[in-house]
Amino acid sequence: MSEPNSPSPEEIQKKLTDFMKSQFGSHVSFSTQVSPSDEQPEPAQRGGEPFEFHHLPRDIKAHLDRYVIRQDDAKRVLAIAVCDHYNNVNYMRKLEAEDEKKARETEYTKQNVILLGPTGVGKTYLVKHVADLVGVPFVKADATKFSETGYVGGDVEDLVRELVQRANGDIDLAQYGIIYIDEVDKIASTSSPAGRDVSGRGVQTALLKLMEETEVPLRAPNDIQGQLQAALEFQRSGGRPKRQTINTRHVLFIVSGAFEKMRGVIEHRVRQSTIGFGAHPGSESDGELLEQVTTADFVEYGLEPEFIGRLPVRVVCRELSVADLFEILQRSEGSIIRQYERAFRAYGIEVFFEEAGLHRIAELAAEEKTGARGLLTVCERILRSFKYELPGSGVNRFTIDLGLIDNPEKRLAELLEQGQRALADELAAVAREFVQRLASRYNLKVELTEPALAKLVERAASDNIHMRDLCAEIFKDYEFGLKLAEGASEPLILTEEAVANPDRYLSEWLVKRYRADRKVGESPAT
Repeated sequence: MSEPNSPSPEEIQKKLTDFMKSQFGSHVSFSTQVSPSDEQPEPAQRGGEPFEFHHLPRDIKAHLDRYVIRQDDAKRVLAIAVCDHYNNVNYMRKLEAEDEKKARETEYTKQNVILLGPTGVGKTYLVKHVADLVGVPFVKADATKFSETGYVGGDVEDLVRELVQRANGDIDLAQYGIIYIDEVDKIASTSSPAGRDVSGRGVQTALLKLMEETEVPLRAPNDIQGQLQAALEFQRSGGRPKRQTINTRHVLFIVSGAFEKMRGVIEHRVRQSTIGFGAHPGSESDGELLEQVTTADFVEYGLEPEFIGRLPVRVVCRELSVADLFEILQRSEGSIIRQYERAFRAYGIEVFFEEAGLHRIAELAAEEKTGARGLLTVCERILRSFKYELPGSGVNRFTIDLGLIDNPEKRLAELLEQGQRALADELAAVAREFVQRLASRYNLKVELTEPALAKLVERAASDNIHMRDLCAEIFKDYEFGLKLAEGASEPLILTEEAVANPDRYLSEWLVKRYRADRKVGESPAT
């Protein structure tokens, strides 16, 4: 039996809710939902290991080949680094089970990676699909997020907490995750009269401890609601402590950036070291120059020596050519043409891509200077009107060829005209079928004139109503009227007047028919 003064979890919840409302207003709520981590059993209680790695470098490259075109050198280097990292994870987990002390004393330099290359060449795609294959949670963030807000410590730890969320609260799996930070070149420190850029340098410093090994609290210190939630969970668990931190020892960090001004840094160094020996700076491509980047170049660019020192693996992604972009469209499993096929199929429209059209899209995308992202820019610019106009137009298929890419307005107009004809034919067929059912039901001959048919099609299209519903509405009183004329030999010819004034037209036809029948039925004597 609990003590009289010991509050129940429900009472604690109510008191905490009242307290938070009094302090922060009604816009702040307090939830007692059990966090995902509480639902996970401790490792000793699991039926198996939370994470296993058994891939070879060539396995990883083959997987990346399905999604990322070219960048073969980058794929190889990244595949080796990932295998080295997770093979060490396997070794350390086995060693910890056998000799915990020896495991703590074993040194290992993490294979954290820095990716260099222009935008849109597949840097993010590479990392995402590595994480998918390995089966670990993946978190992506832009380095500028931290420098713009001015935080130099608190926010970067949120990346580690997000790993736990991506792992559905499984802390053991989250500690083997991958954190990817893009646009890291934007937090390079710059010299100024006041000294180094504090914001950029501060973010680099904050990331240092994460990239090595540290314990990150699962709840941020400034998260008041989270701290109160933790207190409540502690009370509900009977005072039994639960794991409250995640260790970053085995978290793989990958950073990337375009490093647009790095060419000047490298050329300056090369010029200084080869002066007088016939060097020709500027003759090499950006990709070739980036292959020569050194730690000193990164420091000159504005990255702290300690920061770049935690990124021993360097991967260079080359700029994409027109041929590369064309191959992405044709061969990549993530090609945006699949996206457009699905988009049009949702409206019942099949779209087909010809090679000549795809090649022209690749040419236009190359002019955008944004890598593979330019493909979406070009396709959206050309096909946006097609997405808007074609659904419901009667068009059920079309081909994206060279003519469409070069003159989309003309092709759209042609398709809409074809669609209108096809839609009119379809509506006319429904109207004829409706009239024939009427004729069959009452053993009559009923015909629609072409002008009447055109009028019905025009009204159905303009009123955006199904033809069958329109006919049922116009000829709703014909059911009773035609029953009076059942079996008549005289045909009922439905004209434009019948569509415009159906009741009057039917009445006049019935009267005319009745008079004709009476005249035929009168004897000569009469």
